Amino acid sequence: MSQVVVIELGCANTASVLFALERLGAEAVLSSDASEIRAAPRVVLPGVGAAGFVMGRIHELGLYDTIRSLTQPLMGVCLGQQLLFDSSEEGDVTCLGLIPGRVTKMEAPKPLVVPHMGWNQLQAVREDPLTIGLNAGDYAYFVHSFVCPVTDHTLAQTTYGAPFAAMVRKGNVWGCQFHPERSSTAGAKILENFLTL
Repeated sequence: MSQVVVIELGCANTASVLFALERLGAEAVLSSDASEIRAAPRVVLPGVGAAGFVMGRIHELGLYDTIRSLTQPLMGVCLGQQLLFDSSEEGDVTCLGLIPGRVTKMEAPKPLVVPHMGWNQLQAVREDPLTIGLNAGDYAYFVHSFVCPVTDHTLAQTTYGAPFAAMVRKGNVWGCQFHPERSSTAGAKILENFLTL
C-alpha cells in the first residue's frame, strides 16, 4: 500500500485530499509532525487561503526547513503549488524557494472575473511520471486569484486571460495549481501517478 503524509497546517480542506488518496488505496495520514513528514515516502502540501498566512503557519509549526529539505516526492496542491516558488505578490511574502519564480496576481480582462473558479483545460502537457495518461484538453478544477509563471519547470499550462502554470516540476518537487482531488478522471490519474513515484 502506498503511504503519503498530507501536511496539516490548519488552513486547508485536507479531508477531500485524504479521501481521494484513500479511494486510490493509499495509506494517507494527516500530520504536522516534522519527523513523521521527513519519514514519509511521499508528502502532499495542500493550501487554501492567503500565501502570507499559510507561510506564517509553516514557520509557526517549525516546518520551513523540514519541507525544504525533503528528498522524497513532494506535491503542492492549489496554494501549495504557489508556496513552492521563491515568493508571492500576495502579501509580498517569501515562499519555500523550491522552484524559481514569483507568483503574481491574476489579471483577467472582462468579462472574465477573478478569482478563476471552475473547470478549465490543461494545455501543452509535457511527458513526466506525473502526467502519464493525461492529454492536452483534459479538464481540471481551479479556484485561485494568483498565478505561477510559465517557465522551463512547467509541465502543463492553462489560459484564463493569459497562460499560467497549471502543473510544475523541479526534481522531486511537483505542483498542481488546480485541485486534483476534485478534478474527476484527470485528477484521479495524477494522484494515482503520484502514488507510484
